[in-house]
Amino acid sequence: MNNPLRLFQFIFGGIGVLLLAVAMLWFASTRSFVNGAQHVPGVVVQLEISRGDDSDVYYPIIGFQSLDGREHVFRSSSGSNPPSYDQGEDVEVLYDPANPDKASINGFFALWGVVLIMGSLGLLFFAIGAGIWFAAWRSGSSAANLRESGQAVQAEFLRVEEIGHLEVNGRNPWRLVAQWLNPQTGKLHVFYSENLWFDPAAHIHQKHVRVFIDPANPKRYSVDTSFLPELAE
Repeated sequence: MNNPLRLFQFIFGGIGVLLLAVAMLWFASTRSFVNGAQHVPGVVVQLEISRGDDSDVYYPIIGFQSLDGREHVFRSSSGSNPPSYDQGEDVEVLYDPANPDKASINGFFALWGVVLIMGSLGLLFFAIGAGIWFAAWRSGSSAANLRESGQAVQAEFLRVEEIGHLEVNGRNPWRLVAQWLNPQTGKLHVFYSENLWFDPAAHIHQKHVRVFIDPANPKRYSVDTSFLPELAE
């Protein structure tokens, strides 16, 4: 796939869909656990510190007694800084009667934190991918409309320039630059083509390129690059 933006569209969109799928599966699993769990009192027996480069994270270690009288200890899957719980603090525990080692504090983030994080990241990645697609679609739709209903003018070809400030996947796009003097207003208009992911200089032999403009608003235009070879996928 030679258009890096299209590649990024699929990468971000695919990651977004994957994260949303994980969030949905985790939600279903957690809901099933909550619906079948036993509710018993528990206590924070200690806080386990996970050392990080920027800050430490505190995970509560919870002790509780299942309904059959056996003692159990587990580490909460969610930690924080500052700690969300104090040592010795009473908490409510949910556990699976068939597997008491599968337990959780009865708190929103302890139960649904993974769903919230995965879902939020999934929506973000999917929105980025959809945004790239929408921008490309809108640009293509506008260009198609101008080709159908716009005014074709012959603009003087000036140069090919590499867009150095834009880099995608280690590559910089290129674009054609042309100018046209509007005979009705005497104003000079400079036109830039859409981004091209190859250097088109060797394929340009004419002095003019066709540009489709909106007669009512020449700032809406589309440079015709159909004479250039199509980049192989």
